[in-house]
Amino acid sequence: MEERCLQIPLDEIESGLTLSIYPEGNSDFRLIDALDAKEFSESAYQILEGNTYEYGFSKSSYQLKTNIPGIVIPSKKHASSGRIIPNIYVGTLALEIIDGENDKFIDTLNLEVLATKFNKEIDKSYRENYRFMLENITDKCSELLMQINTPVYQTFEIDFDCDEGTVYQRFCFVHSIIHNPIFTESVERIISNPTTNWEEESESTDIRKIGRINNHLLRQIISGTNRVDLPSSHSMRNCGIGSIPMRIDSFRKIENIDTAENRFIKHVLETFKRFCEECLAVFEKFRMTKPTEEAAYLINKLETHLKHPFFKNINSPTSLKLNSPVLQKRSGYREILNRWLQFDFASRLVWKGGDDVYKAGKKDIATLYEYWLFFTLYDLVKEKFEIDSVSFDGKAYKHLIEPTNDGLNVMLKSGKQTALEGTFTKRNRDLSIKFSYNRTFKGGVNYKNKNSGTWTAPLRPDYTLSIWPKIFSEKEAEGNESIVHIHFDAKYKIDNFYQTVQPDLEGTELEHALDQTKIDERKGTYKNVDLLKMHAYKDAIRRSGGAYILYPGATDETFRGFHEIIPGLGAFSVNPSPSNADIKGLSDFIDLVIDHLLDRTSQREKLSDETYHIFKVPKEDDNVLHERIPEYVDKEKVFADEVSVLIGFYKNAEHLQWILKNNLYNFRTGTDRGSLPLSDMHLHAKYLILHGKDELETDKIFKLTAKGPRIFSRNDLLKKGYPEPRGELYVVFQLERDASDDFEKIRIDLRRLTQFETYRNSAKPFSATLSEVLKSKIMRDAQ
Repeated sequence: MEERCLQIPLDEIESGLTLSIYPEGNSDFRLIDALDAKEFSESAYQILEGNTYEYGFSKSSYQLKTNIPGIVIPSKKHASSGRIIPNIYVGTLALEIIDGENDKFIDTLNLEVLATKFNKEIDKSYRENYRFMLENITDKCSELLMQINTPVYQTFEIDFDCDEGTVYQRFCFVHSIIHNPIFTESVERIISNPTTNWEEESESTDIRKIGRINNHLLRQIISGTNRVDLPSSHSMRNCGIGSIPMRIDSFRKIENIDTAENRFIKHVLETFKRFCEECLAVFEKFRMTKPTEEAAYLINKLETHLKHPFFKNINSPTSLKLNSPVLQKRSGYREILNRWLQFDFASRLVWKGGDDVYKAGKKDIATLYEYWLFFTLYDLVKEKFEIDSVSFDGKAYKHLIEPTNDGLNVMLKSGKQTALEGTFTKRNRDLSIKFSYNRTFKGGVNYKNKNSGTWTAPLRPDYTLSIWPKIFSEKEAEGNESIVHIHFDAKYKIDNFYQTVQPDLEGTELEHALDQTKIDERKGTYKNVDLLKMHAYKDAIRRSGGAYILYPGATDETFRGFHEIIPGLGAFSVNPSPSNADIKGLSDFIDLVIDHLLDRTSQREKLSDETYHIFKVPKEDDNVLHERIPEYVDKEKVFADEVSVLIGFYKNAEHLQWILKNNLYNFRTGTDRGSLPLSDMHLHAKYLILHGKDELETDKIFKLTAKGPRIFSRNDLLKKGYPEPRGELYVVFQLERDASDDFEKIRIDLRRLTQFETYRNSAKPFSATLSEVLKSKIMRDAQ
């Protein structure tokens, strides 16, 4: 820009007084025409969110203040100057001009803080996207109400005696409906091409001008008054007609615009105007400057429509038949009917969360983006799942909108949990789902409690999608690790997530950036706080499958934890769009998640099941095993409480010699005493411990081969020289080597093994875990 300083003249306060605002760095400002400012209900002096500015009065006796903390920072040296840092504040910023010498309020100056995140054209970003999101929320609320009640004839009463905040909230809903190009274009389309009726009009005409004679005209010729005689030679005298009337009444068809549909359009405009006038009276009563300006502009706009000559010949309607095919189908009329139905509902809506979005001229576009995302995700969840119930702040409701004493309340407010629950059935698997807004996960939840929550501090993601098998309740699914939570957070202030996560830096630049990050951490201004929070949701909230940022950007990016779609981290760009084109990436992602959850062989599900079995029995701190054992057996990690050890019996020295010579050990099968039951622990045993009759301590420990056991017949053993086999079939294990050195020359006290008491001095084999065996050890004497 050519002019790098925004000069605001304040001659009405004091002649020659000006406030100068200087953009810092790449910051910018705008100065718009007064008529544009009035049309869009904005200040002509405009700065941008996320930018920083210096300011200063031309006279030192004046100071600047605002009731919003952190935006105006006066200089400590010169109180008449300082900095303006709007951060993500968007909307009309009211600045108080103070007489510094007397600390006296002088006047209010409005600056407009424009949104810049959604579009490079800042006026489009601020006006169109803000209006679109607010209007879109109104549309969705109207759709919800239409699902509850679908009347053909609409009547309503609007309460203007409620508090001024509620009136302004309703006005904002209606403002988003009326102050819209579609509404204006629809009215203009109707005026230029209205629906009409053809009617017959009677007029007195000179009989000499009539053309074709019909029965109606013939009767008037015969019986009409004010007659004149026909000449004696006239042919009509032959028919007995001697005279004719001088004038005759004829009819013609004319196009009439005073139709029921056009009367409805006029009624809509008059009703909107009357509503705005009632709101204006409330705003003037409570001296609400910004709302007063908005209402006055809207009234003027509606009056301009009504003063068009088209509406002068249109009467007031006697009834409103909203099921007219013209109103429902014809372009222009259809849009006005839709706005009328929205107005009927919007004028009765009470949205407790609305105060977070617009209050006293503030346009909190970040919070509005969060609310808008809820309704967008709400539609997405309804599209993919069957929604059965709604809850708000822990209470069950039939719908997302419920009647209250104040009106029809939208069950949505920042800080209060709203949850939608339903089911999903596909490919022979039934799943339960829960989509939550502002769900709080309680902090300090111990795993053994088997509840939802976090390890330490409580956390509250903006949106959480929880899915689990329908055969379990939600609490049971938390307890057996079969539930998965996927979290989403709205982050309006992020510009480029990928650049934030993986900046294109190398070498010394990367090292410098990491050093700066450390400095920022020490100052408490860590710039990657959003990235950290995403990790916190994923890692701190128990049974979380992923955490993802939703932001008004240009790219989608996901990071998989392993080989599957979840667990993972990432971000999706979701920009306000009438076509919802930007939601496709997120929609496809949820489809992939659903498909993943239907997979009965997923690694995540296997991991969850293993986690449940590992942690379902708490392990006490004193239950430890500090023994020397191999790190790996057969290329598998050794966990002593999972490795199976067979305890076998040898009959005599000859039997033991045969075992050591052939590296084989045999167990009888069948039901006879001393036979081996073929359990999983037996078949997958890694070690063998041998003992003889009356041998209560043993050091005979052998490693078994990874091939597993084989079946030998009695003849097979005889061929190998086995002494006196008594059974028909045997389970035979092959010994790989003596494994005594693996365990530091220990001796095992068999009496300490639980099952040895049962099978003491018996030939019947049994198994134990390696952990049990090592806890029964006796150290060998050093040799």
